[in-house]
Amino acid sequence: MDRLSNLKYAKGSRKNRKRVGRGEGSDHGGTATRGNNGQMARSGAKTKAWFEGGQMPLQRRIPKFGFTNIFKVYFQLVNLNALQRVADEKKLKNNVLNADELKKLGLISSTSKPVKVLAKGDIKIKLNLEVDAFSEKAKEKIEAAGGTIKKI
Repeated sequence: MDRLSNLKYAKGSRKNRKRVGRGEGSDHGGTATRGNNGQMARSGAKTKAWFEGGQMPLQRRIPKFGFTNIFKVYFQLVNLNALQRVADEKKLKNNVLNADELKKLGLISSTSKPVKVLAKGDIKIKLNLEVDAFSEKAKEKIEAAGGTIKKI
């Protein structure tokens, strides 16, 4: 009968650890599985994960160019044709769209990143958008359809 007090590991699922440096009879004596010579055979031997044995390291071999602007803002882009498609499919009743609504509709992936509306495609319905940024063309098209666009 299996009880918590007498449970055992499955046979063969647990191995004994390799005990090195315990004499020649143990099969792991002498050099203690480290090989005969070399840097890693010495006591206290350590190398960094990227160390290549004295060869010129990869991060110094490859060419360096350009730079990364740490202040660049990466927008989540929403096109007008995507808004129109979702409006047709979902029959939008609440025409006020902000980041939370756009996420629910599946047009953006995160509410923490800024959203920008671009003018690709056409919009026929009246929408009131509250987004972080928009193109001038997108603003013209939305206002021509009777909607408004507000920068937050």
